[in-house]
Amino acid sequence: MHSSAMPTTLSTTLAACLLVLSQGALAQATAGKASAANAPAAAAPAAPAAASGPVTGNAEAGKNKLAMCIGCHGIEGYRTAYPDVYHVPRIYGQQPAYIIKALQAYKSGERSHPSMRGIARGLTDADMADLAAYYGGEHK
Repeated sequence: MHSSAMPTTLSTTLAACLLVLSQGALAQATAGKASAANAPAAAAPAAPAAASGPVTGNAEAGKNKLAMCIGCHGIEGYRTAYPDVYHVPRIYGQQPAYIIKALQAYKSGERSHPSMRGIARGLTDADMADLAAYYGGEHK
């Protein structure tokens, strides 16, 4: 029975990775169309939330929102091959304010990794704060 658990876990992880990659590819494909249609709005990135104040996300809520993150950031030493070979950074233990700022930068286009841009575009400010509270909190 133990041998059947591994393929299920592996297939679930691979499915999550494929979902993330497809979202990134879709975001990249539609980014040009969206920025052409909204050129003035695209020229001004969204204002980042104040990173100096305390982050008030809910770690328990963040735990329920990490499916898009764990497929890449949950694998120690993982490297992605889209769009280039890239070492995926470990985000457990990062400062919550840094995680929020990074997600905001992907959402605004300031950071350019297509998969992360696709994911961040679907996150609300509350989602970002919850994920930051989860990944920046003390948990195992």
